[in-house]
Formats: sequence, structure tokens, C-alpha cells
Amino acid sequence: MNRENLLFAIIGVLFGFIVGFMFASSMSQKATQTQTASASQTLPADHPPVGAQNAPDPAAMREQVTAQIEKARNEPRNFDAQLKAAELYYQISRFDQAIEYLLKANQLKPTDYDTVFALGLVNLDAHHYEQSEKWYRAALKMKSDDVRVLAGIAAATLGKGDAKAAEDAIAQLEKADPSSQDLPNFKERLASLKSGK
Repeated sequence: MNRENLLFAIIGVLFGFIVGFMFASSMSQKATQTQTASASQTLPADHPPVGAQNAPDPAAMREQVTAQIEKARNEPRNFDAQLKAAELYYQISRFDQAIEYLLKANQLKPTDYDTVFALGLVNLDAHHYEQSEKWYRAALKMKSDDVRVLAGIAAATLGKGDAKAAEDAIAQLEKADPSSQDLPNFKERLASLKSGK
């Protein structure tokens, strides 16, 4: 076989691959369209739309959020409304507003463990380490075996830069849950804190 024939053979093989790929791709797209069309034809008449049509309407969502926050403002004695408003603010990373509503909820039900825990978590995310530690320690008094609280205390004390308290918290966490995924990171941060980096 000479060079010219070899060159034509290579070009032919490449052309075959390209045409085959394009054919397979178009068949795959047709099959997907056919499946979607046939699936929507077999659905009952009152079935909600499928696919991209299920995406929530941003304007409607904004109205729901606004209504929920207004409800919390208008009903300051409604524990659930305060929690829902806090959750909505937390989801959009407006931590100080979330804390405000969590504090109101805590005033209504001071012994609600989930609210106390949430105050520790949201304060930690807001980098209010002193407050976070305070709320996590209150949660620890309510439920001493919650490893999430122990991890929260470790994170808060590391955030504050308190090496001794962080070391104690990490030791407690390690005793309660030796397989905690947070331990390597906490130990690394503690070593860095101790070395002054």
C-alpha cells in the first residue's frame, strides 16, 4: 500500500467516525424528544407539567417569601412564623435577620432545642463566634450527646482563636465521635492556631 492510499484510508475512517457520531447524536435527541412527548401524552389531564415547566415562578416565590416575613412581623407571638422567617433569611445568607427571628422564637419557646441549636449554627455562619459558642453550649446542656453541637463548639472556639477551648472541644468531639469527618480539619486549624499562622 502506498502513501496516497494510506492517506485516503485514514481520511475515510475519520470521515466515517464523524458521520457516525453525528448520526448517533441526532438519533439520541430524537429519542429523547419522542420519550418526552409520549410521556406527556400518557399523563392524566390533571397531572402537573413535567420538565422545565415545573420551575417555580420567581415572582410568585418572592410574594410567598414577603408574605411569610410579613406574617412573622405581624404575629410576633407566632413561634412557627418566626422560625419560617428565620429559615428564609438563612437560605439567602442574611444571617443577622435570621438571628433576629430566631431570637424572637427563642423568647417564645426558650426550651426548644432546635431553635437553640439553630442560633449556634447561624451565629457561626455569621462569624459571631462568641454568640455561637454561647448558644452551642446552651444546646449542649439540653442534649449532651449531640455531636453536631460538639463540632459547632469546636468551630466557634477555633473561629475565636481560643486554642485552649478549641483543644478541649476537639477532644470532646473525638471522644464522642472518633470517626467525625470534621476532626482532621479541626486538628489542622488548631495546629495552625497554636503555631501562630
